[in-house]
Amino acid sequence: MYRQLLLLGLALVLAACSPSLNWREVRPGGELKALLPCKPDQGSRRQNLAGREIEVQMLGCEAAGALYAVSVAELGEARHAQAVQVQWQANLLGNMQATASTSSAWSLKGANTLLEPVRLKARGLRPDGQPVAVEAVWFAHGTGLYHAVIYAERIAPEMSEPFFSGLELP
Repeated sequence: MYRQLLLLGLALVLAACSPSLNWREVRPGGELKALLPCKPDQGSRRQNLAGREIEVQMLGCEAAGALYAVSVAELGEARHAQAVQVQWQANLLGNMQATASTSSAWSLKGANTLLEPVRLKARGLRPDGQPVAVEAVWFAHGTGLYHAVIYAERIAPEMSEPFFSGLELP
C-alpha cells in the first residue's frame, strides 16, 4: 500500500512538472518555419476565397486550453493576396460572431511588400456559444498567403509571444 501511494505521488509530481507548452519547430509549407507548443496534426481543405478555389494546408494542435494553427494557401500569383486575405479575415470574424476586433500592422522579415502583414485581435463565441478570444496574423511570401492563429478563452503573452515571434521566413 505504501509503495502504491509513493508511486502515485511520484506520478503526480512528474505530471505537474511536465510543460503544458512544449514548443517545437514545424514547417507548414513553403519556406516558413513556425513554433507550435505541441505535436501538430496536419490537414488540408479547399476553400473559395475571393472568387478563387484555393487549397489551404494546415498544421495545428491544442495545448493549455488553446488551439494553435498555421496555414498556407498557394495563390499562384502574389497579386491575389490582398483580396484573399480580406475575405479570410472576414470569414474568421463571421464564424466566431465577433463582438469586438482590432487590426494593426505587423512586421515579419521576409514577408512580401505587396501585402502588409496584419495582426488581428478579436473576441466572439465558439460554435458551442462559449466566449473565445482570437489573435491572428496574415502575411505573404512568394505566391503563398500565410495565416497563424490562436483561439482560447483568454490569450496570455506566454502563449502568443513565442508563437508569433517564432514565425520565420528566409
